[in-house]
Amino acid sequence: MKHRAQAIVAVHLILRRGDDVLLGLRLNTGWSDGCWHLPAGHVEPGETPLDALVREAAEELGLALDPAHAELVHLLHYAEQPPRLNLFFEVRRWSGEPVNAEPGKCADLHWFSLHKLPTPLVGYAGAALAHRRRGVPYSEWAEAGSAAAR
Repeated sequence: MKHRAQAIVAVHLILRRGDDVLLGLRLNTGWSDGCWHLPAGHVEPGETPLDALVREAAEELGLALDPAHAELVHLLHYAEQPPRLNLFFEVRRWSGEPVNAEPGKCADLHWFSLHKLPTPLVGYAGAALAHRRRGVPYSEWAEAGSAAAR
């Protein structure tokens, strides 16, 4: 019997204020520290992706999100082992003001124009935002040098 692929599911919050998007500068996480990234996290057992999005917005930004205001705008398949399905939700309405609620993991929060994103930026997040600007709903990503990228 063949084994089916099992993927990790992650959610990413594209919090929009006009043409701007909120990014955080990663710190002390052991992964992409020193890079800007969208607020994000893994879907935990028993959660739906929207549950995870609401939870991550509260944990990372101190915001209350209504899942009805979250629009799935991009799906990115990340070819690593195990593979990852990254769901990018755009939100334009929320309750509260974003704060850095995890200063041990985030050095800074900043609004950036979607047309002038900072560097360094987590590669696949930058690619997903570029696809979002062009209205492309699906993409695939593999790190340069990985077997999946060859």
